[in-house]
Amino acid sequence: MKELIDAGNLPKHIAVIMDGNGRWAQNQGAARIFGHRNAIKAVREVTEGCAELGISYLTLYAFSTENWARPEYEVRALMELLVQSISNELPTMMKNNVRLDTIGNTKSLPGSCQRTLTEAIEATKDNTGLNLILALGYSGKWDIVQAVKKLAEDVQNGVLNPQEISEDALAANLATGSRPEVDLMLRTGGDHRISNFLLWQMAYAELYFYENLFWPDFRKEHLYQAIMAYQNTERRFGKTGEQVKANSAK
Repeated sequence: MKELIDAGNLPKHIAVIMDGNGRWAQNQGAARIFGHRNAIKAVREVTEGCAELGISYLTLYAFSTENWARPEYEVRALMELLVQSISNELPTMMKNNVRLDTIGNTKSLPGSCQRTLTEAIEATKDNTGLNLILALGYSGKWDIVQAVKKLAEDVQNGVLNPQEISEDALAANLATGSRPEVDLMLRTGGDHRISNFLLWQMAYAELYFYENLFWPDFRKEHLYQAIMAYQNTERRFGKTGEQVKANSAK
């Protein structure tokens, strides 16, 4: 399937909602955390798949602000798993030239998570391949609010005139900063929603939902499937199909 992908028409930024870990485990009569543990292979698959294809940015929705409301034992287990996974996967990230980064309110994470993340980000900072971004303590609404607060502070301090506030100015203050907006969003688990993820950045993203696939079963072939669907979609950005074709012909 990989050979069918047009290397000249790849999405620059792919975002993933990794849904269905708990239901995958429950279907096997196991605890929800069993699903989270078995999801690590799926993370490795999508990361390696994107790196091999030459995708520039991959953002994974690892832990939302709403996830703090889950049972305490599950949150604690998830945090421990995060630390363990990042430590274990660091050699693979170095091998694949992957640069790690995070977005979100990472200060809300336990100290051990913050230290492990900081160490891994520092270790991979000079890598020049895929930019792997973990959204941790993140939500789209939180992101927009914190960006607005920054703009308000600039106005209050006389750095910015209110008339100068624009889409570009707000986008520059989002957690994603200068990174490109999302071209393709993938969601496993069968639900058709974006769950407060990168609300601004996904304004014109193509959305691909897997109906009968839980995240622990995700493999590179599923990534290829979504990219091929993306390549068969005409991205108009509010223009007509005729305008898009005319611009492409230039």
